[in-house]
Amino acid sequence: MSQPNKIARIVHRLNTLPLGKRLLTLAMGRMIPYVGWSGLEILEMTEDVVSIRVKNRPTTRNHIGQVHAAAMILVAESASGLVVGMNVSDTSLPLIKTLNTKFIKRSKGAITATATLTPEQKALFAQEKGDLPVQVTVTDESGGAPILVEAIWAWVPNKKKPT
Repeated sequence: MSQPNKIARIVHRLNTLPLGKRLLTLAMGRMIPYVGWSGLEILEMTEDVVSIRVKNRPTTRNHIGQVHAAAMILVAESASGLVVGMNVSDTSLPLIKTLNTKFIKRSKGAITATATLTPEQKALFAQEKGDLPVQVTVTDESGGAPILVEAIWAWVPNKKKPT
């Protein structure tokens, strides 16, 4: 895509502000209430990389004291969806097709998911519709990977006119 889409333009502006990441986090939480309620925090957001963290706190914790499986999946899906959202045209609608998750080990502390796109993947967004796998790396505070995630996203023409 030659020109940044509406989301990317807004993110670029916010990234220049001292509290830009905090404002991005608040905006995401308002647009997607469950994400806001879960306390996800945007650490980095560009067209190439989106990194999001969820802390191990009472509302995201499971019965054994670690971040709940659903919260780990949420942070991975959110990071992959936002990196796709930064790249699709304003006339496209991104949709998750597949999210495969394999739980490897117990997590320790906060969970961070980082989704990345290659230049070759980003070039695919010039098509009116398509799909692609998004690389998502999920780590905990020990630096280990408690889960492995494969996210496949699609985009289709949006029937609504962009605002």
